[in-house]
Amino acid sequence: MPQLEAAQGAIASPQLPENLKVPPNQVLLLKQRATGVQIYECKAKSGNANQFEWTFVAPEARLLDEQGKNNIKHYAGPTWEANDGSKVVGQVKASFDSPSPNAIPWLLLQAKSNEGNGILSKVTYIQRADTVGGKPPVRGCDQKSAGTQKRVNYTSDYFFYGTTP
Repeated sequence: MPQLEAAQGAIASPQLPENLKVPPNQVLLLKQRATGVQIYECKAKSGNANQFEWTFVAPEARLLDEQGKNNIKHYAGPTWEANDGSKVVGQVKASFDSPSPNAIPWLLLQAKSNEGNGILSKVTYIQRADTVGGKPPVRGCDQKSAGTQKRVNYTSDYFFYGTTP
């Protein structure tokens, strides 16, 4: 039991704005550091086929635990899939601009589906915080580049919560 308490003590909940906090009955199950890319595609703006913008397609990242071990991948959905076969798909409930102007927003997501019996099977909420990078390019999207994709590097901390540890 002391080992479990020590392990739980090593993972602290992040300091976040009110709109990104999880309900009080939630327990922090897992903290992971993501390293990967945010994928954007150059597309015509909605309502104006003569103007173009970078549109978010999907994330592609590896999540590492505090020992640097990769056991979760993150991709479109947004989906997190663990090596043990468990999976959680989330939906955004709230967003907060990152304190860094060059970073993607911090998010609160709620699980809309879970699969398997592993580490992600009991996840009910996910927070994305401490983001670095990942914003869409500011230039290079025009009619000639329509349909092209850009992969923008980012890192982030992900906090996974459930009602039971």
